[in-house]
Amino acid sequence: MASYAKGKHAFGFCDRTGFRYPLKDLINQIEDGRPTGKMIGKDVIDKDHPQLQLGRLRTLDPQALRNPRPDTAQSASRRLFAFNPVGGGNSDLGSRTVGLNIHGKIGAVKVSTS
Repeated sequence: MASYAKGKHAFGFCDRTGFRYPLKDLINQIEDGRPTGKMIGKDVIDKDHPQLQLGRLRTLDPQALRNPRPDTAQSASRRLFAFNPVGGGNSDLGSRTVGLNIHGKIGAVKVSTS
């Protein structure tokens, strides 16, 4: 195995900022769980972000049921319900905006040039 000098007075340059650091304060940048080969200063190092580690964690979240058995005996179970927050009923033309009348006013503007 190769041996290296301790270099306690040696310095190096950050690959991200270009600033001078003691060589012992430069750290390998890790992305996707692997070192990139860039030596970065301790104060500007980025942690390995979890979004870069896709596929390593199980993210399966099934929503559907296999062979569901809804209650078919009750008529209430066969009705569909919906939420309609806009409108108050049907008008003669079939609109569902009864009671949602909008009123606006326009004022007069006088422009004079000299």
